[in-house]
Amino acid sequence: MSPRARPFPEGLAGRRVLITGAARGIGAALARDLAARGARVALVGLEDERLAALCTELDDQAPAAGPHAWFPADVRDLDAVWSAVAGAVERFGGLDVVVANAGIVNLGTVAGSRTEDLLRTIDVNLQGVVRTVGAALDPVIDARGHVLVVSSSSALGPTAGMAAYTASKAGVEAFADALSQELRPTGVSVGCAYLGWVDTDLVRDVDALLPSLRLLRRRLPWPLRATTSPEVAAAALADGIADRRRRVMVPRGLGILRWTRPVLTSRAGEATMGLLGHRLLPRMDRESRALDRRFGANTPD
Repeated sequence: MSPRARPFPEGLAGRRVLITGAARGIGAALARDLAARGARVALVGLEDERLAALCTELDDQAPAAGPHAWFPADVRDLDAVWSAVAGAVERFGGLDVVVANAGIVNLGTVAGSRTEDLLRTIDVNLQGVVRTVGAALDPVIDARGHVLVVSSSSALGPTAGMAAYTASKAGVEAFADALSQELRPTGVSVGCAYLGWVDTDLVRDVDALLPSLRLLRRRLPWPLRATTSPEVAAAALADGIADRRRRVMVPRGLGILRWTRPVLTSRAGEATMGLLGHRLLPRMDRESRALDRRFGANTPD
């Protein structure tokens, strides 16, 4: 194991961690796990009340690690991200770890989706990661710390009906791979997390609002259809941070997809994956358009 990849010598106790998308779901679960391990956590997200409540919870339940902090920011707003990072650095005296976790999913085919919904998904999921990492990189380099970006199993096994999401998460993976090469001389490690379906509000919204996508998900081969609890996913991410792992798979079975990806993206693989959902895709588009009429968008946060 190279010096760059050695685990943090004293675990996560006292480590200063910034997490985007921390108001709920995986981000909130990860914050709780890290705080329980003694880390100080800066929560970044859109929902002020949830962020404040979670920060109070962490201070009460993990007093040895705190005080923690929260900062409102939309990862599409570079100035807001810079402000959140600056606030965390000022409050904590630096940053050891940044976790670029904020993400959304676009529902429906490319032909059946509004272009602005596709672009919004890419903006949050990929450009939001670039903004977050770019803003936090100098203090993390100063600490010889760790960068964790959250990708998806969709980057390994593209799924019809989620093209913009797949593209954004594949871009996140490529960004992490290049960043890891660039930061090797600095002692900063870079991890990429590949998450399958995690039982969060976002996945439950998908199941409730688009029954067609729920059916498509159930037709996918294991491990692409597997569902993990937020707590199990958070524990795996926290372990990956502590060990400064290059890749974190949740569930672990996703690792096989890294080696079978050429098959999944071959003509035969595309045909097979397409057959799994070809009858469902028109229905998915109809449901997506119904969401547009009901909510003005089909992209749950």
